[in-house]
Amino acid sequence: MLPLRRINSKHRPAGRPFVWVLTLTWLLTGCHPTQPFYFGGDSDLSHFVNRATEIDYPDVEVSSLPDTKFTDQPLTLDNADFENFWELSLNEAVKVALTNSKVLRNLGGRVDLQTDQLLRNPDAAQTIYNPALQETGTGINQPVGPEAALAAFDADFTTSVLWQKNDDPNNVGTISLGRRLANVQDLGTFQAALTKTAATGATFAVRNTTTYDQNNTDTQFRPFPSEWRTNFETEIRQPLLQGAGTRYNRIAGPFNPLTGVGTRAFDGVVLARINTDRTLADFEAGVRELLRDLESTYWELFFAYHNLAARKDGLDAAQKVWYNVSARVENSVGVQDEARAREQYFFFRAAVEASKSQLLGVESRLRYLMGLSASDGRLIRPSDEPLAAKVSFEWHEVLGESLGRNVDLRKQKWRIKQRELELVAAKNHLLPRLDAVGQYRWLGFGDRLIDPGSSFQSSPNLSDEANRFRSRFDNAFGNLMDGDFQEWQIGLQGSIPLGFRRELAGVKNAEFQLARDKAILREQELELSHVLAEAVRRISEQFQLMETQFNRRRSAKAQVDAINELIRGDVVGTNLPRYVDLLLDAERRLSDAEVEYYRALVDYNRSIVQLHYQKGSLLEYNQVFLAEGPWPAKAYFDAIRLARQRDASLFLDYGLTRPKTISRGPYLQLTRDPHTQPTVAAEQDEVKQQIQAEELPAPAPEQSPWPEPSDEQDGAKMTQALPPDDPPAANPWASEPSRHAPSILRNGSATRGIDSARRATSPRGEAVTSQAASTGRWRRNVDTASPTPPRSTSTPESSRFRR
Repeated sequence: MLPLRRINSKHRPAGRPFVWVLTLTWLLTGCHPTQPFYFGGDSDLSHFVNRATEIDYPDVEVSSLPDTKFTDQPLTLDNADFENFWELSLNEAVKVALTNSKVLRNLGGRVDLQTDQLLRNPDAAQTIYNPALQETGTGINQPVGPEAALAAFDADFTTSVLWQKNDDPNNVGTISLGRRLANVQDLGTFQAALTKTAATGATFAVRNTTTYDQNNTDTQFRPFPSEWRTNFETEIRQPLLQGAGTRYNRIAGPFNPLTGVGTRAFDGVVLARINTDRTLADFEAGVRELLRDLESTYWELFFAYHNLAARKDGLDAAQKVWYNVSARVENSVGVQDEARAREQYFFFRAAVEASKSQLLGVESRLRYLMGLSASDGRLIRPSDEPLAAKVSFEWHEVLGESLGRNVDLRKQKWRIKQRELELVAAKNHLLPRLDAVGQYRWLGFGDRLIDPGSSFQSSPNLSDEANRFRSRFDNAFGNLMDGDFQEWQIGLQGSIPLGFRRELAGVKNAEFQLARDKAILREQELELSHVLAEAVRRISEQFQLMETQFNRRRSAKAQVDAINELIRGDVVGTNLPRYVDLLLDAERRLSDAEVEYYRALVDYNRSIVQLHYQKGSLLEYNQVFLAEGPWPAKAYFDAIRLARQRDASLFLDYGLTRPKTISRGPYLQLTRDPHTQPTVAAEQDEVKQQIQAEELPAPAPEQSPWPEPSDEQDGAKMTQALPPDDPPAANPWASEPSRHAPSILRNGSATRGIDSARRATSPRGEAVTSQAASTGRWRRNVDTASPTPPRSTSTPESSRFRR
């Protein structure tokens, strides 16, 4: 022990003041990070800092669709010119949509909006690749697929070759009993194993281990300076209770003590196949939603055309009334009547513009559902007629069919089957773990690994016993083949958790999951019955409303004709102001009745689509069937080879290992026999005949109902349909000519089959004539700037938009 002593001040180190200075400096400067100093630095870090903080664009080259890159300017009210109409049938629209639908598009059941769900949530998109993705799922961040689940039963080969150099000193100072100062060793190890798991849970293994050992141990204790050891081992392990049986292993996969006991990690081939079936149901649901939105949008476009035609008819009638009223503003009609007629004209003009914009929007949404460009110089026009005949559904038949065919119920039933199988696997975990284990091993030892020529020669310097030893262990594989050294082991290995707390919780959880999904299925069926009832009620309501609106339209038309007859009979014009009010009101009601009739007709067809959508027959209703795509040629070749191999084999009843019923067979997409029952096309032809029977007869072209004034009334007979060139000062047209004298449609009109010449007024006041093409293209009319109301451009009834 060192003696204790007191250190005097004179023995203090001389550097102590320097330490205090450094400490004081550190306290004054504080604790803050500093950048290191480097010699040769130029402090220009823009090559790194700017790159690290900027937003990059991915280096991805994906060719865009031609319909995306080469689309024309969209049709708008300002740009309504297009080449021609595309007369499109519903079947053709469905065919084009399915052909262009690698990604299934939908509008969420609505036809009045353009959705952007695919832009905002691309991961939720339903594509034709989803079933294939599920089929090939590996279980890493995705559900495991059947192929990955079957891979757990594939044979597994492992091998390794290692060479090791050891130089380990010993804790001895001299050589004693053959022990040296250090153990110097060259060690080589080769291992190879082939393992296979069977459907019963049994594990088979074949292993080989070969080692080479050369060390510095005294040779008097070792007959060979180096040695080879090799052994072949076979092992079988069969679970007897927990994890045993083909049913458990097909549900949960091969038993894994790290993830299988007491967990819900069930990823067997049966559950993987159920996940694939659920993915197929999701794909079918995506196709069903696409067809629902497509057909609804198709009929909505049909309504948009008739809505535009009805508003145009109202515009033409309002223009005619305005023209005639403005011509008689000095005689028997007052200024207020002219203003009323003018207001009616602009009311219908606004309705025409809104209807045209609505038509272009619906046509664009139909193009989106069909996978086409937003504009290609054509305007789609439906060529099919909506169903106008009464359709009656037998309630119990519809309800029974929906309970069996609804895709959402089928998905939930697959979920229940999955829960039932998981409950079976969870109950298996309540059994103790008991495995039967058997091993057999062949060993070989020798101076060399292999000597195919058997070139051993005895040494005269060794005894006969030593030569016999060296001859017996000349090479390891030769000694192995002699079979002199063999080992085996057989027995039972078991483990049991006391209490089975986790396993019991897993069984209860599986039971609750099963009970929950069954309760959800019952509620889904109840909800479906209410949805079907509402759909049937909606069909009946829309048909009755369609009939009522049809009668309303005929009554409104009769009222307009009656008022026109009164106007023709009123030669003097004493009651003309009252007739003008009645005519304007009747024309507006006729236009509304025309729109409401086609609105009810389209809603009636959409309600039929909705009923088929809910009961699961929409795909068959549109003659669409799901089928697997073509396989590679190699797959068909392998299938033929396996079929020939199985056909040439002996039949073996494997009923003991056959799984229990999981599926009831393929889902029947076709419920009717096309050879014995009429096809959908024939039914549509019959429906068309009924629709034509419901149509009103096209009236003959009408003459102007306004009576021509006599010479006694106005002093001269009117020979033209224009107001006087110099209107009185009280005429409101003189003050604001440009605002009150527009053309019929500033941005064009949509007509079909019009061959009559149109007359408009140019900005210079000149009379110009434009011949409308018989193809029905949109024509941009010339804006007028004259102080006169626009001329009438009424067309015969046969030229209106009628399907």
